[in-house]
Amino acid sequence: MTSPVGRRHHLIVDCRDPLALATFWSAVLGEPITFESDDFCVVARSSEHSGLAFQLAPDHVAPTWPSPAVPQQAHLDVMVDDLDAARPLVVALGARLLEGDVYADPAGHPFCLIPRPGWAPPIAVGSPLLDRR
Repeated sequence: MTSPVGRRHHLIVDCRDPLALATFWSAVLGEPITFESDDFCVVARSSEHSGLAFQLAPDHVAPTWPSPAVPQQAHLDVMVDDLDAARPLVVALGARLLEGDVYADPAGHPFCLIPRPGWAPPIAVGSPLLDRR
């Protein structure tokens, strides 16, 4: 087992109405809406926990799964202690830079590196070990 580069912050889901979708998932999961703006809402155990986030995508088209005509639309936010240190580490693990701090995993799924929020404990002590051989 290696030390982590980061830790899951939120799973971000694209949608046309973030508040409506957050309200639905809040009821399904029995967790409150802990953050709300016009274009982004979070459902989590508390404002100091990771959870599900809903991001405005005005032109969102619903997935047609299992048909591949319209793929699933979600991405992970990964909190890291040090963005400058994490960037080359995720690339070394197989990520591809898309733009800014947005990367694609080896299968092409987007994810974002974000600074660790103040409420979250540090990710790891020391440097991650990348050699898994």
